[in-house]
Amino acid sequence: MNPIADGAILADLEYLGAPGNIATCFLETDDGLAVVDPGPATTYDRFREVVRQLGATLDDVRILLLTHIHLDHSGAAGWLAEAQPRLRVYVHERGAPHLADPGRLLKSATMIYGDRMLELWGEVKPVPPGAIIPLQGGERLQLGGRSIASAYTPGHAWHHLAWFDEASGIAFTGDVLGEHLPPSDVAIPVTPPPDIDVELMIESGDRILEWQPARLFPTHFGPVNDSPRFAREHATRLVRWSERVRSSLDDPGTDEERAQRVAALGRRDLEAVLPAELHSRIPEDALYGNWFGLARYWRKKA
Repeated sequence: MNPIADGAILADLEYLGAPGNIATCFLETDDGLAVVDPGPATTYDRFREVVRQLGATLDDVRILLLTHIHLDHSGAAGWLAEAQPRLRVYVHERGAPHLADPGRLLKSATMIYGDRMLELWGEVKPVPPGAIIPLQGGERLQLGGRSIASAYTPGHAWHHLAWFDEASGIAFTGDVLGEHLPPSDVAIPVTPPPDIDVELMIESGDRILEWQPARLFPTHFGPVNDSPRFAREHATRLVRWSERVRSSLDDPGTDEERAQRVAALGRRDLEAVLPAELHSRIPEDALYGNWFGLARYWRKKA
């Protein structure tokens, strides 16, 4: 656990036993703990351990603020709702039905992850509809004396929200401003299918900067101090990588072969700017998957 501001605590969920992959943040309020992105079901035991280390119980976890419903961000929501009947789960209105009935979400994820679903994400339980509070983005929530603003931030997913904690000045950006590998703050775009839209992603980054956040908090992984620089770098690399994918669409070979070649170029880009000790942590599967999200984006535009 790592206090990052007054009443704001970062917890590493140690996804698949490795540090620095998925972060969650606990915000202390007068109405209990608010949690931004509780992570997947496979890290639920780790989540409970962190709550104990905070000197709290699951009964003290009263609020979930979801950036989006992808399983690495929200897969544990149903488990928490089962353990805490008073839980309130804030999510974009487009994602709300899939929390209550995750069948379509799981079918889509299974097409990507196949028989590794349980290993990667665990059992995904539904969230009772009465616990879900759907938002459009643009709302300001008063949560136990803490003021939290929301913004609709599509581009990575059509149901993506960003959150701004006014007390700490932290903007929680989910995946729409990419990820980074601490201690580096090199911005790495995250563009899996099916919802990628490059223009909207850049617009969403601009919308987040309108808050003038002191820090950004990508779920992968944790605080970034220079918000404008990180957002600019993300936009620049996103456009460069998307143009590379567009150029590759006419290359010979299968989509899988094109994705492998473009992923290798992305790795070369990152190795040029990351410290050597972080090269082994460059997310190979994500770079490969990024091609498919951007290829879908270009083919839809065509």
